[in-house]
Amino acid sequence: MVKKILISQPQPSSEKSPYYDIERDFGVKVDFRPFFKVEGIDVKEFRQQKINLLDYTAVVFTSRHAINNYFKLAKEMRITIPEDMKYFCTIETIALYIQKFVQYRKRKVFFGKTGKINDLMPTMVKHKNEKYLVPLSSVHNDDVKELLDSKHLKHRECVMYRTVSNDFTEEEKKNFDYDMLVFFSPTGVKALLKNFPDFKQGDTEIAAFGPATAREIEAQGLRLDLQAPTKEFPSMTMALKDYLKNNK
Repeated sequence: MVKKILISQPQPSSEKSPYYDIERDFGVKVDFRPFFKVEGIDVKEFRQQKINLLDYTAVVFTSRHAINNYFKLAKEMRITIPEDMKYFCTIETIALYIQKFVQYRKRKVFFGKTGKINDLMPTMVKHKNEKYLVPLSSVHNDDVKELLDSKHLKHRECVMYRTVSNDFTEEEKKNFDYDMLVFFSPTGVKALLKNFPDFKQGDTEIAAFGPATAREIEAQGLRLDLQAPTKEFPSMTMALKDYLKNNK
């Protein structure tokens, strides 16, 4: 029976998170513990890419990590970002985050509605004379590059941050006794096995969000007990509620 669940994500900032409803409604204990963290690269590593931030007139941000590390590197290299720099963000929440670093002006901050880069294309094409810089993670595919190439935009991708395992302390390893583990990315699954190389699943149930995460669980020889999203349950919390209801 599932009594203790580990969610491999940071603790929700809102007290209204559905995870707290699950705790109350099903009498389970839910812990939050990210299995990996994002680290910015240092100036020396960035310079090896032979990129000058001031050669570009616009930046494409796909995450808050990209924003954090773009402005951090600029500060460390003593570069003042021009006031007329334009910012193209995949969604409004990322666009609003820019306020932490620069004065937010609608004429220079643009965002999409879906969170997908494709949604930004019509706006970027309207600004086809810009030179776009796209900060990315060390693990990425060429989808963004190919999309911008197809629109004949001037652009350059660069690495500004990487995902690394958020290693468990000896104390955490000792108290690792969960009935269910919930993963949201293949990186999280790999981090579990890095921290617990002798991990034996046994009765521990494993849930996965997204097809890539599910594939990684099975590729590692683990048993997948719950998968989301589905048509019926588009979120992990909805899938988890249904699972706990049926397995009480």
